[in-house]
Amino acid sequence: SILAEFLQQFFTFVFTIAVVIVKGRELSWLLLLFVPFIILSAWRIGRRVRSTTRRGQDKLADIQNILHETITGNRIVKAFSMEGWEFARFRNAAQRLFRANLRSVAAAAISSPLMDIFGAIAIALLLLLGREQIVHGWMTTGDFFVFIVAVFKLYDPVRKFALFHNSFQQAIGASSEIFKFMDVQDEVRDKPGAPVLPPFSKKITFEDVSFCYDSEGVQREVLRNIGLDVKAGEILAVVGSSGAGKSTLVSLIPRFFDVTTGKITIDGHDLRDVSVASIRSQIGVVTQETVLFNDTLRNNIAYGQPGIPQKQVEAAARAALAHDFIMELPNGYETVIGEKGVRLSGGERQRIAIARALLKNAPILILDEATSALDSESEALVQSALQNLMAGRTVVVIAHRLSTVRRADRIAVIENGTIADIGTHEQLMQKLGTYRRLYELQFIEVDSPRVGVPAQ
Repeated sequence: SILAEFLQQFFTFVFTIAVVIVKGRELSWLLLLFVPFIILSAWRIGRRVRSTTRRGQDKLADIQNILHETITGNRIVKAFSMEGWEFARFRNAAQRLFRANLRSVAAAAISSPLMDIFGAIAIALLLLLGREQIVHGWMTTGDFFVFIVAVFKLYDPVRKFALFHNSFQQAIGASSEIFKFMDVQDEVRDKPGAPVLPPFSKKITFEDVSFCYDSEGVQREVLRNIGLDVKAGEILAVVGSSGAGKSTLVSLIPRFFDVTTGKITIDGHDLRDVSVASIRSQIGVVTQETVLFNDTLRNNIAYGQPGIPQKQVEAAARAALAHDFIMELPNGYETVIGEKGVRLSGGERQRIAIARALLKNAPILILDEATSALDSESEALVQSALQNLMAGRTVVVIAHRLSTVRRADRIAVIENGTIADIGTHEQLMQKLGTYRRLYELQFIEVDSPRVGVPAQ
């Protein structure tokens, strides 16, 4: 291994340098003249190797991105007859990668010849000065012979150290982005000694909440002066046009972000004063884009609860109307579903996500309804599963369907980062405001995308 070889060369270097100093006496100090040149050369070559390796990794990432886009979007590529263009794009990226790797190899290859040059110059000088030492009787021929042999033996560890340094710089260059990622601090952190949030029982309160995204030093206000109460057991639907701030609003409850001004409380406890883990343990989340892992169905449903009994997993799947289709699969709950659940249909993926939220059994549910078009049967199953999921819970749902807004106890209308209106479906329809316009433009269209399927 590299470590074993490094240790071997290190001990060889230490022993040999001792022989050089003992036998060479004054001549050994001549070698010190080369130390600054060797260190400076190794440092400059190492910097070059690191930077060229980093650029090579960037080019490799470009190729991987092109391959991923082309393979996952192969039907679109074929439909638009873009195979030739995509091949040319890949070829150009491959050529850029080749040139970047060539520069990296060339930078690393300079090291050995440079060490050879330094070694040749050092040996020539030592032979010249050693002759004078022997002629004047300051050194015996035997001592000089041992000294020169030791210098030759010393050369190999020095050259290997230069190669080790280059390899280390290549590793640093290849992993620099990983280190940057690992060094990033989570903006949402617990206060020292933050207590656990008590079990939820009363209400969630937004008190004059504003939130800004920090984009390259420029703050963009997304939410402004939000005041809102969500009582225990209430279903609150959040509606609004795209970009109004709906997703940001619901993301503040599990503390994915911290508010810029104001505060959010659960039963009077400021979310910033209690531990993040205790907040999220009481919140179930079902996102619009169903997130599943390349693992078994059981592990996807029991995500975060690996030791939970199989009976509870199956009970959650039954409540999500997923048990029947799971049992039809070759390995049942032990079926591996592929990356992002690719082996399941859209409706099946959504029901697995609902089963996962049911198994967590959190008192608060954050739900971002999926807008993807499903066939009538799948949509009916998903809606029934959602009804089971929302029963008896406090639900904040970003609503895209007419059935959801009608089932909600209240509807909050978000417009330009503020709550434009709030009330029941009937109350808001009578006001002839933003909600009615959204209702007529969005909800009826979303709930009736197919011919012959009546609006709910």
